Amino acid sequence: MSLSDDELFLQEMADVSPLKQEHQSYTDPRWLNPLSVTDAQLAKRAAAEQHELLQLLPTDPYLFTAVEPDDVVSYKMDGIQDEVFTQLRLGKYRFNTVLDLHQYRLPQARESLLSCVLGAYERGERNILVIHGKGYKSKPYPGLMKSAVCHWLRFIEPVTAYHSATKECGGVGAVFIMLKKSPQKRIENSELNRKGRGFR
Repeated sequence: MSLSDDELFLQEMADVSPLKQEHQSYTDPRWLNPLSVTDAQLAKRAAAEQHELLQLLPTDPYLFTAVEPDDVVSYKMDGIQDEVFTQLRLGKYRFNTVLDLHQYRLPQARESLLSCVLGAYERGERNILVIHGKGYKSKPYPGLMKSAVCHWLRFIEPVTAYHSATKECGGVGAVFIMLKKSPQKRIENSELNRKGRGFR
């Protein structure tokens, strides 16, 4: 009489005993996910994205809309509430990051500005201060760095608004910049809100 497949399998496995607990090995679960990435890969991706963004930010002075050294500058994306923008204008938001572009040439300033904004965004910062100076004597026209910064900021994705700083923070020689909430901050806020709605 021929044996069924199940019976043959049980016959073959009869002398097999399970491994003891201490000898079982476990694979780090991070490596089981083909979509998981290392810090080096993340850094490489960020560098590539930054390089792509640099291509959108010209350094030709004649591609900027010229801003006069003493002009007050401002910009806000659609959806930014007037009250929020007023608070930015009045310097009511705390900032930890300050970038001074005074002695920079345009290519260096462009790279530093982009790196500063993206770095602050990744750290979850919402507001930064950039000092561009007034540039009375800049060539080929006054206010060159200020004009460049105002132009570039509109193309850097995390930037939602900017306004000339208060007198105490540099006045029209500097600019307050508001950034989007980073994905990490959104998660943290969501967690806080969820806990806040729990039973008391």
